[in-house]
Amino acid sequence: MRLPSSIFVSVSLFTAETTAALYLSSTYRSAGDQIWQGLTLLFTLVPSVLVQLTLTFIHRDLSRDRPLILLLHILQLGPIVRCLEAFCIYGSVGRVEEPYVSITRKKQMPRGGQSEEVERQVGQAEGKLFTHRAAFARTSVIQAFLGSAPQLTLQLYICILQQGISIGRGTLMVISLLSIVYGALRCNILAIKIKYDDYEVDIRPMAYLCIFLWRSFEIATRVVVLVLFSSVLQLWVLPVVFLNFLVFFLYPWILFWQSHSPFPENIEKTLTRVGTTIVLCLLTFLYAGINMFCWSAVQVKLNDPDLINKSQNWYRMAVYYMLRFVENASLLLLWYIYKTDFYKFICAPLLVLQLLVAYTMAIFFMLVFYQFCHPCRKLFSSSMTQGLWDCSSLLCLMCNSASPQNRPMRKAALEQSTCTDPANNQNQDTASDSTDGMPNDTTYDVLNDTINDIPNDEDVNTRGGLNGDVSHCNV
Repeated sequence: MRLPSSIFVSVSLFTAETTAALYLSSTYRSAGDQIWQGLTLLFTLVPSVLVQLTLTFIHRDLSRDRPLILLLHILQLGPIVRCLEAFCIYGSVGRVEEPYVSITRKKQMPRGGQSEEVERQVGQAEGKLFTHRAAFARTSVIQAFLGSAPQLTLQLYICILQQGISIGRGTLMVISLLSIVYGALRCNILAIKIKYDDYEVDIRPMAYLCIFLWRSFEIATRVVVLVLFSSVLQLWVLPVVFLNFLVFFLYPWILFWQSHSPFPENIEKTLTRVGTTIVLCLLTFLYAGINMFCWSAVQVKLNDPDLINKSQNWYRMAVYYMLRFVENASLLLLWYIYKTDFYKFICAPLLVLQLLVAYTMAIFFMLVFYQFCHPCRKLFSSSMTQGLWDCSSLLCLMCNSASPQNRPMRKAALEQSTCTDPANNQNQDTASDSTDGMPNDTTYDVLNDTINDIPNDEDVNTRGGLNGDVSHCNV
């Protein structure tokens, strides 16, 4: 059983950020800055309350007789108590005999086209630890994008206005940035585990490093762009933020309305229709908060029983990053035009170039992660790469044969390109089909070469068809 280190990291970031924010708010009060004090406390207490409610909801404490735990959650000490409880459970494993165990079946990642299903006994203690990990993974995302992200933006804005940075403010900014990046990382890992729930997914350290660099560049660039724009056009930053937030908040509801699906009723049996609506609004609110600063790896789908879209939509992801890059460039251009004398000691063109390069680096590390470090798939499979290469070779051949000097060579070139064996012709046809527009999810799959090993249609239809999951190509 693994050490619950992720729980310790989540609680450590939560406690450190709350402590630093409370200390910084006290310094604002001493200096007479009541507005900054109020906003600092607001971005600290609101996500803290949401974290307490999330932990209570996941552990179902309202339906259990645990008044002490509920009291500690009211006192905002729930994460600390849950962390201690998780480590107590981890320490008691092996010392107390389990009254019963459950059998779980997980498939190993296929090697050479073969996938084995492994049965494993899961005790009661391990099941509780799994619940704790899942709860803290979700609270880390809530804390990151509903608390740490606006907190970092606020403190950086205050630094520009006051033309200085104190030790307390700098400490809070560093902790907030680490909390946001960690929350985005947990969001990526959570998306992978939800999508490949039937498999034992082993994520390598290099994958964590790529995600960390990807999210660090993306989030830091976004925050700096918003702060620079708001420092010169204070009134215009509110419509920009509100429009971004409104679009991503309404987008899942628009898709749900277009699907003509019935209203979700299976979220929680004890919830009424009003309570279910509130939970769905909070979920889409969190989804909008994530997309405000970075791409959300977990896509909300309200007409799905799990409320999560398990298929990877590459078109939506590409459109998001293209539009976000254009938006960042536009905001930087407006800042460059209307910048004040405060920035006369800064090389503005160099700063704009550095921010655009930083966002490009974020996209680069994202591509590296999906191509080389993703545990279950690749961005471009071997057939896709070969198809692009064959297409470029064919285009070069056509350009050369179109020139008057190369007309006598056209017939020989065409004969040479057609005099190949049937296997090569079949591979070229497959590659050319995969290059028609943006390839689908099946083309991206790591197990693309084993697609012909599927024995019947029943196994495919049990998971909704070939939509890019490993489970569709493993049987």
